This record gives sequence, structure tokens and C-alpha cells, in this order.
Amino acid sequence: MFSNKSILITGGTGSFGKQFVKTIFARYQPKKVIIYSRDELKQYEMQQTFNAPQMRYFIGDVRDQARLKQAMDGVDYVIHAAALKHVPVAEYNPMECIKTNIYGAENVIQAAIAANVHKVIALSTDKAASPINLYGATKLASDKLFVAANNMVGDRRTSFSVVRYGNVVGSRGSVIPFFQKLLDNGAVELPITDPRMTRFWITLQQGVDFVLKNFERMHGGEIFIPKIPSATVTALAEAMAPGLPIKIIGIRPGEKLHEVMCPFDDSHLTLEFHDHYVIKPSIIFNDRSDYSTNRIGEIGIAVNDGFEYSSGTNPEVLNSSGLHALALLSRDC
Repeated sequence: MFSNKSILITGGTGSFGKQFVKTIFARYQPKKVIIYSRDELKQYEMQQTFNAPQMRYFIGDVRDQARLKQAMDGVDYVIHAAALKHVPVAEYNPMECIKTNIYGAENVIQAAIAANVHKVIALSTDKAASPINLYGATKLASDKLFVAANNMVGDRRTSFSVVRYGNVVGSRGSVIPFFQKLLDNGAVELPITDPRMTRFWITLQQGVDFVLKNFERMHGGEIFIPKIPSATVTALAEAMAPGLPIKIIGIRPGEKLHEVMCPFDDSHLTLEFHDHYVIKPSIIFNDRSDYSTNRIGEIGIAVNDGFEYSSGTNPEVLNSSGLHALALLSRDC
């Protein structure tokens, strides 16, 4: 699907972008892979590792629509990964988060339509479901923009979908590398915001694989959500440092006790497939209405009324060995 095709990744110098590039060259022969981001140092450092002739590095901000249009010329597939993601930072700098996560999303959409890109997938977050913090609210707005964009394309080929998942093992800001750094520095206790707190967990490779598969699955307008395990942060700390005391420090600004990926209020729109869920658009598109069968023939069924996919009630829970394996994997990232 991606051989002899051009792919652009916004925010491509992040952990997802690096793993995506590694994967795409291992499995396909892309014509061009474009890394679009605003940090020249990160691009320079990434270029030392990923320097195949097909690689292109564009300095640019998603706030700059003209630059995005220039970068997307001749591109077939776009992954929108650029975002301001730090929850407390967003609470203290709300307008900056809005400019990147909402205005930036609209710029990506307009540029993709103008360039006649084939398919676009925007990366979202569990925090966009029933958001209580500004970051989550901006990502919910972004999700809505990408879904509604399918009604703006006219006779062009462009279609847009969203992938939503939980905490990524080893990514910047993840609690696992934070705990590991404390342990490496001789910590005598680990800080826990609340002993009841749970989170969804996904590895970088699982996230990349899920995005790649959903390019094949998508009609346009879906929000794709993988079935992934959960765990309490307390259990994670115990797996990483058995017997080490924990210190309860309280929930941070804008933080949830449990994360939700399929909200209760969207249960009437939610379909369950064998390894993922799909939230159908709440608006009607002229050219499609049935999402129960995707483009590769997988069939989904409607969930029960009132269904909610929450890390607090998720039946798939990581045990101690699974959590320990996640910690080891994080060190290799």
C-alpha cells in the first residue's frame, strides 16, 4: 500500500515518527517520507539515523498553512502527529495549545485538500474523550474537525480519519521513563498521584501498526480505538521497584483518575470489531453511512447502550510480569 507512495508526518521527530519511519522502510519501498516539524535540532539528530535517499526534512509549523501546502505537494498519505501534549503546561498556556492543536489541525486539513492527498489520519488521545483538561478539549475539537473534513472535500479523493489510544510506553512524558530516571538516581520512594489511578498502555510498535492498518480499513470519518490493556499506576511502580515505598502527591491540574476512550455518551455510535472499536461520525456524509464493514472486510457490531471503554473497568489488566516487560521495553525505546 505504501510502496512507491509519498508520506508526510507532522511532528515527525517525536517517538511515534521515528518508529513509523523505521517500520515503513522495513516493510515497504516508499517513494518519499517527509518529516515536517519546527525543531531544527531534533531534525538534525533524526537525520543522523534516518538518512535514506527517500527521506525529506521540512522545517515548518502546523500553524503555517502556506508551508504545509508546500510540504504536501505530491503527497499521498499524511499522519498528523504534531501537538502540544503536556497537560499542566496546556492549563497554564491555553492559547498556545489552542493555536497548535485546533488551528493547526484546520491548517493540516486545508493543506491536505488543496494538495489532493489521498488519506489523512490524525493521532488523538484518550484525553479527548469526555475531556476535563484543556489538552483533551483541544484534541476533541481536533477530532471533530478531522471527522467533519470529509464533508468538505467535494470531488477530491481526500479522506480523513482519527486514531485514538492511551499512554505510549517510552514516549516523552510517559510515567515509565520518569520512574526509571528516579530509580537510576537512587530514589528511595516513587511519587504516585493517586493509588487508584489507572491508565491504558500501548507500545510504540503497536501504535504504528494500528495506524498502518487503519489506512487500509478507513472509509473516512471514523475514530479508531485499539483494544489494549490497563493497569494501576501503583501496580506499575511495584513492578518496577518491588517493595520501594510510594508517596501520594495528589492529582495534577487537569488529570483524571481513569481514562476513557469510548465515552458513555457515544455508545450509540460505537462499533466493536475483533481487536478494536470504531466511533462512527455523529454527522451524516453524503457518500457513506454504513461503517459496520470496513474496507478490508472486517465486520463490527453495535455495542450495548451505555457502553464505556474505560481504563478503570477494562477487563484486560496487565499483571506484574506484563508491567515489568513494559518497563524493560521502555528502557530500549
